[in-house]
Amino acid sequence: MPTASGILCATHTAQEEPDTVNITDFSTELFCQVDDAITDAPRHSQAILSGSEVVTIGILYAVKGVSQRACYPWLKDNYGCRFPQLPERTRLFRRRHTQQYGTGRFLAAPTLMGIADSYGIELRHPIRDGRRAGQIGRKGISNHRWIAGGKPCVVVNKFGLICDWDCATANVQGQTFHPLLQQYDGPMIVLADWGVHRAAGDPANVLICRRGQWNVRMRVETVFSMMRVKWHFKAQRHRAWAGFEAHLAYAMAGFNILAQWNGLEPDAQGRVHLSISPNSPSNTN
Repeated sequence: MPTASGILCATHTAQEEPDTVNITDFSTELFCQVDDAITDAPRHSQAILSGSEVVTIGILYAVKGVSQRACYPWLKDNYGCRFPQLPERTRLFRRRHTQQYGTGRFLAAPTLMGIADSYGIELRHPIRDGRRAGQIGRKGISNHRWIAGGKPCVVVNKFGLICDWDCATANVQGQTFHPLLQQYDGPMIVLADWGVHRAAGDPANVLICRRGQWNVRMRVETVFSMMRVKWHFKAQRHRAWAGFEAHLAYAMAGFNILAQWNGLEPDAQGRVHLSISPNSPSNTN
C-alpha cells in the first residue's frame, strides 16, 4: 500500500507508454472482465447481443473517442470476428443506452480521502446555441471560456479511480452536485474547490479548498486530462441527452478498468502512477 506521504500522489506516465496495442487481445480481455462483473444481466429472448457484449462495445466506443458513424465501421473491421452478429448502427447504439446500468459495477470503492470536481464538455460551438429546437445542453463557462454542452461532476478516491459521477447542463453551478457529494458523508472526506461552496452551508464531509490549498486536488485534473487527450473527451457529438449520459457512464467504467489493467502498484515513494494509454484502442486505426 502507498505510504502516508505518497497516498495522494498519482502521476501520469503517458510518455513512457507504447503507441500500439494488440486490439484482439485487448477486446478479449476487456470482454472477460465485463462478463465476470455482469453475471446477472437480464437478456431479452430476441436480443442478438448479450448485456456483456453491449457494455463491452459501449466502453470501446467511449475510449475510441469518435462519432458513431466513424466508430461503427471501425468496430466491424477490427472486432467483427468477436461480434459476428453486430446489429445495424442505430439499433446498436440505442441498445447501448438500455445497458448502461451495468457500468455501475466498475465504479471504485470510496477511501478516507477523495476529490470532486466538474468538467465542461462541449456539444457544439457556443455561437450555434439556440439555432434549432431540441438542442441538448446549455451555454455556460468552463475554464474561463464559454461552452455549450454539459458538465459532469466526478468523485475520485485517493488512487484516482472514479467512485461516482453525475452530470447536468453547462450553465449550472457547482452547488448543484451537493447531493452527489453528500452521499459519501461518513466513508469519505471530499476535497472540492471554491466553486462548490454554498453560502447557506456545505455538506459535512466536503472540505472547501481555496487556491493553493490541498494541491493534491490536481489528481482529478489528471483524470480529466488523460480522458481528454486519449479519448477526445472534451468535445462530443451527441444530439440526445440519454446518449450523452450513456457515453459518460461507459467512459467512467472504461477509465477504471484501464487504470487497473496492470494493477495499482506504488513506487518506492508510495506514489501510484495512473495509466490508461497502453491498453486504449484510441491508439489503433
